[in-house]
Amino acid sequence: MNVDKIMSKTIVTVEMDDSLRIVKEIFDNTRFHHLLVVEAGKLFGVISDRDLLKALSPNIGTAAETDRDAATLNKRVHQIVSRRPITLLLGSGIYDAIGIFNDHNISCIPIVDEERKPVGLISWRDILKAIEANRGELS
Repeated sequence: MNVDKIMSKTIVTVEMDDSLRIVKEIFDNTRFHHLLVVEAGKLFGVISDRDLLKALSPNIGTAAETDRDAATLNKRVHQIVSRRPITLLLGSGIYDAIGIFNDHNISCIPIVDEERKPVGLISWRDILKAIEANRGELS
């Protein structure tokens, strides 16, 4: 089975100069856990919801929030992005993805075309769902 059969084709991208305020709004209003960072349409990096939490003040949105806390929302994507992400090409096999998840401490793999443009995203949860859906074929 190829990754394009089980990957999420709905991806959201941000650019290097976007503020963390924009990133936070996306995470707050969607069910995404990863945003792909693009530059000139090509994949440059990944930001996870955990990356954002580490970069922002824990006082944001609380009664204890100060101007200094709110200023952390003005940081830019390029300050926290995980650069040069491990990727797979469209058409790669599911076992290629499993190998990457086993060898690296990552929670998603961007799927790119030959020009390094993002076309999807696969998580280890997508793999588990595929295994469950094909349970009869695997036992």
